[in-house]
Amino acid sequence: MTESPVSRLSTEDAWALLRTHEFGRLAFHLADEVHITPINYAVDAQDRIVVRTAEGSKLLGLTMNADVAFEVDEVDEHEARSVVVRGRARTLEGHEADETEELPLRPWVDTVKLNVVAITVDELTGRSFSLTRPWMHMRPEHA
Repeated sequence: MTESPVSRLSTEDAWALLRTHEFGRLAFHLADEVHITPINYAVDAQDRIVVRTAEGSKLLGLTMNADVAFEVDEVDEHEARSVVVRGRARTLEGHEADETEELPLRPWVDTVKLNVVAITVDELTGRSFSLTRPWMHMRPEHA
């Protein structure tokens, strides 16, 4: 029997992957549409995913419907790992927002992002994929 190229990550390994990265993708609802956007993030001491955002469609969507999904991937030559989180987003204010100041949240662009949002994790799943990359073996040989 052949071993499956797909395996489940343990909860600990999934959290470790989340903690060692800083860029992921956030999926959220905005009216009747589902949006997905790349975003920088950090994991706080309460195991929440914390993001900063400016006023705009993302914040509006998170305010209108707190249900979100968040995903992080890691790929190298031999393995891909992916973690998907389902949870609920909530804007932090006052002391709660101030507590996130020490997190390593680095924006992609130099814009003001005053709103702090925390995603409480309801479900966490992780997978590891052993890559065989069959297309690599299909390349014509160069003379």
